[in-house]
Amino acid sequence: MPHIISSQVGIVVSKTLILILGGLITYYSYQAYNRTGSPQHKWLTYGFGVVTLGAVTGGVLDIAVSQFVGQDLLSVSVFTSSALTAIGLGIILYSLYVQ
Repeated sequence: MPHIISSQVGIVVSKTLILILGGLITYYSYQAYNRTGSPQHKWLTYGFGVVTLGAVTGGVLDIAVSQFVGQDLLSVSVFTSSALTAIGLGIILYSLYVQ
C-alpha cells in the first residue's frame, strides 16, 4: 500500500507542475494573440491549452480510478491523456501552417 501512496504523490506533484507550466505557456501565448491578433497565436493557445488539459485530466482520472474504481479502468485515464495530448499537438502543428 505505501508504494501506491508514494506513486500517487508523485503523480499529483508532476501533474501540478504540468498544470502550472502549461498554464503559463497557454497564458503567454494568449497574451501574444491579444497583442498581435495573429491566428497562429490563437491556435497555438488552443493547442497548449488542450495538451495541458490532457495531462492534468489524465492524472486526475488516474488517481480517481485507482482510488475509487480499482485498476480495471486504468487504461481509460491513459487513453484520455494520450488522446488529448495528440489532439493538442495536432492543433499546435496546425498553428504552424495557418496563415
